[in-house]
Amino acid sequence: MRSASAAAVLLLAAFVLPARVHGAAAARTHTVIRINGAGYVTRWRKWAVVLSAAPLNRASARVVNASGRTVYRTRGLVALPAWSRAFRYAYEVQFDRVRAPGRYRVVLSTGARSPAFPVGSARALYRPLLAHALFFYRAQRDGRHVFHDVLGRRPSHLLDRVARTYRPPTYDVNDVLQGTLHPLGTRVNAEGGWFDAGDYLKFVQTASYTVALMLLAVRDYPRLLSSSAIDFRDEARFGLAWLMKMWDDRHRTLYYQVGIGDGNARIHGDHDLWRLPQHDDHMRAAGGSSWYYVKYRPVFRAGPPGSRLSPNLAGRLAADFGLCAQVFRRNSPSLARRCLRSGRHVFALARTAHVRQLLTTSPHDYYPESTWKDDLQLGATEMARAYGAKGSQGMERRRYLRLAARWAKDYISGPNDGSDSLNLYDVSGLADAELASALPRHDSGLRVGRPALVQDLARLLAAGRRQSRSDPFRFGLAYNSQEDLTPHALGYAVEALLYHRLTGSSRFAGFGLNQLNWALGLNAWGSAFIVGAGSRFPDCMQHQVANLSGSLDGRRPIDWGATVDGPNAVAAFQGLGLQQGMRRCPPRGGDRYRPFDARGVRYVDNVADWPSVEPADDYTAPTVFLFATLSAGNHF
Repeated sequence: MRSASAAAVLLLAAFVLPARVHGAAAARTHTVIRINGAGYVTRWRKWAVVLSAAPLNRASARVVNASGRTVYRTRGLVALPAWSRAFRYAYEVQFDRVRAPGRYRVVLSTGARSPAFPVGSARALYRPLLAHALFFYRAQRDGRHVFHDVLGRRPSHLLDRVARTYRPPTYDVNDVLQGTLHPLGTRVNAEGGWFDAGDYLKFVQTASYTVALMLLAVRDYPRLLSSSAIDFRDEARFGLAWLMKMWDDRHRTLYYQVGIGDGNARIHGDHDLWRLPQHDDHMRAAGGSSWYYVKYRPVFRAGPPGSRLSPNLAGRLAADFGLCAQVFRRNSPSLARRCLRSGRHVFALARTAHVRQLLTTSPHDYYPESTWKDDLQLGATEMARAYGAKGSQGMERRRYLRLAARWAKDYISGPNDGSDSLNLYDVSGLADAELASALPRHDSGLRVGRPALVQDLARLLAAGRRQSRSDPFRFGLAYNSQEDLTPHALGYAVEALLYHRLTGSSRFAGFGLNQLNWALGLNAWGSAFIVGAGSRFPDCMQHQVANLSGSLDGRRPIDWGATVDGPNAVAAFQGLGLQQGMRRCPPRGGDRYRPFDARGVRYVDNVADWPSVEPADDYTAPTVFLFATLSAGNHF
């Protein structure tokens, strides 16, 4: 769980005009070299960034192989925008000509050396990261069907099979529960699903986004993602099965959350206890105990049967069910038909007039989503794609395409268009790409056509590319503009791939690759923000299973594939500390990344600092589609 409210202050870097500098460098400057730790694809662009406290006059660089032999030399360094007051000088090292598979380092004439990195095919570099992403979701599994060889997981929260249902709870502005919970007198089976993040809550909000991206990847790359080694078809079906429990299609009832995170003086919540998940089933928590709702987890109902649904959740669930019908049409036709029926019903109940605060989670501040027309666009698009083109199927397909075009037009004309990359709160870029690929190339007769959708996706990417020009690492967001920087970077990378697939144009290829490089270590801190990518990544995530069952030093066992937030606003770290039960990490304390903090943000690899190192399902979701696309041989 974490909030995604935007910070108010933007700190802009000083800009240094690109120029070449030649000659011998000043001796013994504080200098570091940042690279993509996961590696570079043989024929793609390759570059590293040098940060220095002093000017590197007349410096040069070379690339050496694992034997120490020089395989490439530069004539000089290219100046970049400054990073910070501590590192006022930044330079680019380009080495596109290094194409032979192997391991290399960048070495400066001053003696500074980069960490080792591989060069190889996209399949060799990204297929292992795809397997890592699957490991993460298996580590997140709740219920009976867990993998014992994944961080020693054991069945957990089996009492969710007979969970009591409750009205949505009320919270004050400080996220303190007001009063008590009000039961509805019914029980549901809410067992299964994935934990949302480093805690043990389960939300339709995040699960529906995750399942959508997972099913998209399985649909587009079925052979790659349905193998025994990387079976995302099975994992997507696991997440989908839980969503189909939370949406009671028979009674047209949505349940949106399992568990309570924050309580009050009389009611403890999930966040009040650091433990392994199987502990909850064996707690002593009789009626009247403050721990009662940790063992007997409440399930919150969105509204009475048949009532209107928050359009963000209705649209996202319709997308999941439409994708389910597409993916399982051949090998599980009964499941596909059930999904299609559920998709029709949930989409029809979306509230589209007098929409106030969207329903996400309780409290709302965990995930304060404010846009919903993009969700309806995506939902209608995937429902349309689930139908055939002829007869009654064709009529339904055209009906949903008209609805998708309506919501696309409304979103494009609205105030949020082009303001965000793909992430949990904004799926407009993905919805544009999916709808554009479903429409004819010429005039469709709908409120919006393929050219307008492609143009809208380009406008979104262009905004990120403009922002990237003031950053030495070419990152597409202002660092202190919002939280969730890593998934935003990955979202831009996904959208750049979608644009290339739609148009065949490489217009945003460099920008998309830069965002991927940033997430994989080519950033000021020199750390990948995905566990297992390269040699430097988070060791001390705020994740209970990883902290209590994994290592604390980056060696096995680790929670492979977990994607964390990364840098966050300085104010977000105030008042944080170790919780009882946590294994201290790093063991000796300290903050090795502190010298590189700048632009109003910090990155802290410490189990107490969730704003940097709590992984989440929606953070990791873009990596499934991204690494599958790259592993399959596609490019930016």
